[in-house]
Amino acid sequence: MKSTLFATMAAAVIAAGGATAQDTIEMTSSFPSNLPILGTASIDFVERINAISGEVQFEHYDPGKLVPTLEALDAVSNGSVDAAFATSGYWQGKIQSASLFAAVPFGPEAGEFLGWIIYDDGHELWQRMYDENGYDVHVLPCGIIAPETSGWFKNEINSVEDLEGLNMRFFGLGAEVMQRLGVSTSLLAAGDIFPALERGAIDATEFSMPLIDARLGFHKIAKYNYFPGWHQPSTLFELIVNKDVWEDLEERTQAQIEAACLANVTTNLAEGEAKNFAAMVDNETNNGVTNKQWPPEMLELFETTWNEVAAEMAAEDPFFAEVWTDMQEYRQGYKNWSSNIYLPRR
Repeated sequence: MKSTLFATMAAAVIAAGGATAQDTIEMTSSFPSNLPILGTASIDFVERINAISGEVQFEHYDPGKLVPTLEALDAVSNGSVDAAFATSGYWQGKIQSASLFAAVPFGPEAGEFLGWIIYDDGHELWQRMYDENGYDVHVLPCGIIAPETSGWFKNEINSVEDLEGLNMRFFGLGAEVMQRLGVSTSLLAAGDIFPALERGAIDATEFSMPLIDARLGFHKIAKYNYFPGWHQPSTLFELIVNKDVWEDLEERTQAQIEAACLANVTTNLAEGEAKNFAAMVDNETNNGVTNKQWPPEMLELFETTWNEVAAEMAAEDPFFAEVWTDMQEYRQGYKNWSSNIYLPRR
């Protein structure tokens, strides 16, 4: 009788669309699996969750196998894909506040960002953003990296006049700044950037960290790599799961997914910190790259322009204003800690 009862219950769960033991969740990634750190982060997550979950197994797909990178949010929301490993900055064209949960120019570094997301209001606002814009997804923080470089250029940039008229691949809110400074920006997925550089469709690009950019070969065309990454002092990555799929999971499985994502945050950040200095040295020693620092006056211009952009976006969009205000209040409080506890950088 017990076997019959369990079989009947299992059949009912299947009929209702619920997850049963070893059901598969198909997950698209926004980053090719051959990319270090970004691409391997989604692979690491899948390996972790599959090792500890008895209810579901995640199946990883590279960008384009199920849907293109920039279509992942819609696909997960409408249920054509179960889940995606991505960054919300890719949805900036759909939701004005999206990049506030990905990377903020002159914004929080990794530790500060995680504090706001996990222990303050960040995660609640992040979920609300999707809910209030009609996206049926459940969102979890699932990775983070330290600052990126702020661009690969074919020619040295000494003033704002050198930026004017450039076509450049640029991500998120930083793109708004560059446009104000006379740069024409476009958002390209990882695999599309090098061909665009090669054929001259774009003159410059930013994408990620030196180790990751090296895999994409930007140094073969653009020999000036600029630091610091003012537009992305840290970059947060998300796991979005179709809401019906998420709600059909047992609470234990949901907790396992959350734990796997938090573990991913740790190793993702550590790997980026551990491996990028060697890539910078290799670029200068073997690839003919000049690592350049933005002069103070250019950083000041970027920051002043960003503050203008943020104020205008907040005036246009009440939810952006709410998130922006909450983040600034958190950061103001955080300064009491950060300005006292850390040694000066040198």
